Amino acid sequence: MIFLKLSWTFFKIGLFSFGGGYAMIPLIQQAIQENGWIEAKEFADIVAVSQMTPGPIAINAATYIGVKTAGVWGSAFATLGVSLPSFILVVLISKFLIKFKENYIIESVLKGIRPVTIGLVSSAVIFFAEMSIFKHELPFEKIKYMLMGKGIPIFSKIEIEPSALLIFFIILIAVKKFKMNPIFAVICSALLGIVLI
Repeated sequence: MIFLKLSWTFFKIGLFSFGGGYAMIPLIQQAIQENGWIEAKEFADIVAVSQMTPGPIAINAATYIGVKTAGVWGSAFATLGVSLPSFILVVLISKFLIKFKENYIIESVLKGIRPVTIGLVSSAVIFFAEMSIFKHELPFEKIKYMLMGKGIPIFSKIEIEPSALLIFFIILIAVKKFKMNPIFAVICSALLGIVLI
């Protein structure tokens, strides 16, 4: 049944996505590809819109995918699925973390989770770069062999969208160097998109 599949899929995503909404993006992307729920480009658009709407990215994405796949009830099951693990974990953590926060095993687990969060967020960054800055998916298999000295350079085959790359650098410099407000950065990006793309 599609409702149970949506709920169970998003429950697993919510349960294993340490690091917040951006860390969930690779897991959601994998789930939609395996199940054929929506296209990758549409998913990239959902996340972009989620930046401008209230609520966490994961909940907005789950709600959209649920409604697109199985209507209003689909959105309810997907949203409940992605939200429930956080609720359960927060209740458990509030009971036990204070008691065991000095425990070596708990400290080791938390330290072990931090690097995977960086990896998951980095995977989300690469996904968005492929959907906006590059004209196709990056050939990671060929890049791996090239770095090992077993292949020919393939950078000449990577096609870049110049206007998207320009917007990326303008906003990156504005946010990092000039401390531009993120909301204003999103608005400026939209306006630059109208002008340049």
